[in-house]
Amino acid sequence: MSRPDPVDARKSSFDAVVDERTRLLVLGSLPGEASLARSQYYAHPQNQFWRLIGAVVGRDLVALSYEERLRALLKSGVGLWDVVRSARRTGSLDTAIRDHEPNALPDFCAALPELRAVAFNGGKASALGRKALTEGPCLITLPSSSPAHTMAYERKLAQWLQLRAYLN
Repeated sequence: MSRPDPVDARKSSFDAVVDERTRLLVLGSLPGEASLARSQYYAHPQNQFWRLIGAVVGRDLVALSYEERLRALLKSGVGLWDVVRSARRTGSLDTAIRDHEPNALPDFCAALPELRAVAFNGGKASALGRKALTEGPCLITLPSSSPAHTMAYERKLAQWLQLRAYLN
C-alpha cells in the first residue's frame, strides 16, 4: 500500500494569537514550510516579519524567544492569524495555494472588542481576506514580509510603520 504524497497533503493555519486587548490583527495567508515544521508563525530565518512588527511596537522581537515574542505582541495590542484555514500547497509560495478553505474572519473579528484594524501581510492574504471582511475595522494591505517579496526592507518598513496609529 502506498503512502499519500506529503507534498499534496493539506496544510493548516495555526491557532490565532489574540486576547481581549487586541487592537491590530495581522493576517498572513498560510504558514510556510519552515513555520509549519517549527509550529511557529514566521519561522523562516529570512522572513522579515519579526523585524518589521518589532519596529511597529518599538521592541527588538528578533532577540526574544518565540513565546516571548508572542507575549510582547499581545501586550502591545497586536494579534496574529491567517486568512486560510487549510489548503493544498507545494512549497511555501502563496501563488501555489489551491483548494483553500478560509478561516471564519468576520465572526472572529467581531468577537475582538478593541479591534481597530486588520493588516494583511501580502497581496494573497489581502485578496482572500478582503473577500471575507466586507465591513468592520480598517483594512490595510502591507508588502509581504516574505523573502520571496524582494522589495527593499526600508520600503517595506515605511509602509508597516503606519500600523502604529492603531496601537495608541
